[in-house]
Amino acid sequence: MTPDALAFLEQHLATALASPPDEIRRLFHGRGRRYPGLEQLTADWLQGVLLVSLFREPGADELAALKATLLRLVESPAWRASGARSLLLQHRYLLESTQERLWGEDVEECVVNEGGLRFKLDLGRKQNNGLFLDMRHGRDWVRANAGGQRVLNLFAYTCGFSVAAIAGGAEQVVNLDMASAALSRGRENHRLNGHDLGRVSFLGHELFKSWGKVKKGGPYDLVIIDPPSFQKGSFALTRDYQKILRRLPELLSDTGTVLACVNDPGIGPDFLIQGMAAEAPELRFVERLENPPEFEDIDPDAGLKAMVFRRG
Repeated sequence: MTPDALAFLEQHLATALASPPDEIRRLFHGRGRRYPGLEQLTADWLQGVLLVSLFREPGADELAALKATLLRLVESPAWRASGARSLLLQHRYLLESTQERLWGEDVEECVVNEGGLRFKLDLGRKQNNGLFLDMRHGRDWVRANAGGQRVLNLFAYTCGFSVAAIAGGAEQVVNLDMASAALSRGRENHRLNGHDLGRVSFLGHELFKSWGKVKKGGPYDLVIIDPPSFQKGSFALTRDYQKILRRLPELLSDTGTVLACVNDPGIGPDFLIQGMAAEAPELRFVERLENPPEFEDIDPDAGLKAMVFRRG
């Protein structure tokens, strides 16, 4: 983080905060590698909280310079006009993802809006806060396409897709994730939106050990697959994704749709297109959803891959 890079960051954030978004949004995406010297830094607007995240340990001088830059920002007219109440710095490179309060309130959780839907976030206790902002268009797509559908949401995490599906009129959603705490937050997210929980199921199981339970709820009109790149003891993307693709036909209705996602910068869209052709050839590739413009990457194939496939 050179002085020039930090000066650019300060100006970029001041411009963004002069007219802040009405809902949760990424303001700066250094990880898209478009800004030399800032490749390991992001900044998210959480509707009054600015969360800056560092993904690589900086030198002591670099860290001091970054903090000084951010503290200058809070003295700017743009910051005051934004209504911001807190500035947080998260050290994502640390195992515990330590969070520092640089200014304002010490915020551990907050409720945010996206597209008229409400989500509760955890701050400072985990690496991820509960909502992946680059998947905004994916949630929009699910909401627009879920009407009257039976939906299976694999690797559901805090159930963002499920909330979008029920908001879009889904008949039923089955969420599966081995993390019961994440599913509990998902249940809370549905409640925040006034949803009928009778239309939503939560299965706290590991997928490959619970295939029978998953299949029992089918056939599904829409299957969503959004796995982590690696989950210790249960899932490795390059080894296990094909196992899921192979068994999709037994889960899907005759005209079912799949939203298959990969968010590993080292894996391109052909991984899914070729994998589906090999393992479930009756599903044809339809489209790749565009990523939100604030997540632009110098290599489009390195960003999030959210791919739609359809049977029949």
